[in-house]
Amino acid sequence: PVTFATDLVGWYAVHVNANDIAACGGDPRWFMATVFLPEGSSPDVAEKIFEQIRDAAQAIDVSLVGGHTEVTLDLPRPIVCGTMLGEAARDAPIATSGAQQGDAIVLTKGVAIEGAALLAREMSSRLGATGMSRSALERAANYLFDPGISVVPEARVARSNSGVHAMHD
Repeated sequence: PVTFATDLVGWYAVHVNANDIAACGGDPRWFMATVFLPEGSSPDVAEKIFEQIRDAAQAIDVSLVGGHTEVTLDLPRPIVCGTMLGEAARDAPIATSGAQQGDAIVLTKGVAIEGAALLAREMSSRLGATGMSRSALERAANYLFDPGISVVPEARVARSNSGVHAMHD
């Protein structure tokens, strides 16, 4: 589930789940979302979340195939629980525990991109009060899209090379 993000909770849900499939050597294909909404939420809230889900799924060629939406008592913000299904060769799963002595470590983007984006998006006023500049907060918030939190393209390239023993998102 995605429980901390509020502004783009649907976007996060798709990419976080797709990354898990991709980092295991698979291709994410089908996504199901369960969306829990606080009491009093307007239909626009659900529509925005599902628009985010559709946009994120389309960006990585994943189909939204079902799910569930409900209003839930005592919930402070929307929560999205996602299930991503994918395909992988039977003999080619890649476990995060598969790293071997002598393996090279390849970092494709940077460290803490998702966490930095999430904190900048959700805690900007508190971080600004500590002296972090507006431009640094905006740059970090945009990490969600540039370089982006998806590792699906990078994982596809990595698994096409022999000798990859482990991946992690």
